[in-house]
Amino acid sequence: MKSFGQFLQTGDWKGEKHVPVIHAPEKVKAGEGFELKISIGDAIGHPNTLEHYIAWFKVFFHAEGAKFPVEIANFNFAAHGEGDNFTDPTGCTQVKLNKSGTFHAISYCNIHGLWENSQEITVE
Repeated sequence: MKSFGQFLQTGDWKGEKHVPVIHAPEKVKAGEGFELKISIGDAIGHPNTLEHYIAWFKVFFHAEGAKFPVEIANFNFAAHGEGDNFTDPTGCTQVKLNKSGTFHAISYCNIHGLWENSQEITVE
């Protein structure tokens, strides 16, 4: 049986322009809101043309001890170099956590497929 996970690629976002970058603090206080930002191309820019673009990000949070992660954000980028309409593949949301865990971000490039990254966060 084939697994969807076999299609997920990873790398260091400083050297690979497709890896989603997770901008979140390392530690937060339980129940206090903070900004979670996901971006692409922080170190190496990614094209945004009709032929080559980032279509979306999905962000999940897997709390320590939980059986499954939960989807906390979904960012879709519809304009790809069409006239004067351009999107910068960046998404922001406010998050409140009560448990420590791990953020998992997945990006989709229409040519180079799926890319993943993760970052742990501690809740005090």
